[in-house]
Amino acid sequence: MTTGRLIAVVGPSGVGKDSVMAGIYDALPHMHVVRRVITRAPGLAGEDYDAVSVSRFEEMARAGAFALHWGAHGLFYGVPADVETRLGEGTDCLTNLSRSALAEAAGIFPRFTVLNITAKAETLALRLASRARETEEEIAKRLTQVDKPLPEGLDVIHLSNDGPLADTITRATLLLQPASA
Repeated sequence: MTTGRLIAVVGPSGVGKDSVMAGIYDALPHMHVVRRVITRAPGLAGEDYDAVSVSRFEEMARAGAFALHWGAHGLFYGVPADVETRLGEGTDCLTNLSRSALAEAAGIFPRFTVLNITAKAETLALRLASRARETEEEIAKRLTQVDKPLPEGLDVIHLSNDGPLADTITRATLLLQPASA
């Protein structure tokens, strides 16, 4: 049996990572969407996640509960260790990762692909403002990260999400499907 791919979905805040991931899962239900552990307040809009305190997160990390974990934007994020079981069973897994965690992830997961979702700065600014989770200053800071480069040597699929979401999802499934067939 072939090991599944860990597909890291990356892109700047507001690019639509969670919406694209949900659409990919709807179109390709054999994929598994990883539910991350985050030191964020529970119940915020966007992705489904397990909210924990910083102290609980640190306990979990020490206990080996994560296949990968990192900090970004004042929060801590963890990919549960059970993702390795799913990958070992041949299941492709989608997870939202920080660009800063990509090099480490590439060293951990044998079949690692990056789905880099992009959008114009104007598109991102409108989306960030409409979700009303951040101040204007926080949005401006996030927009400075739009063109942050990816580490060298990764298997990267680039996908623009400036148009209709349905079109982006169709392109994503076409780009991801051949390697998993």
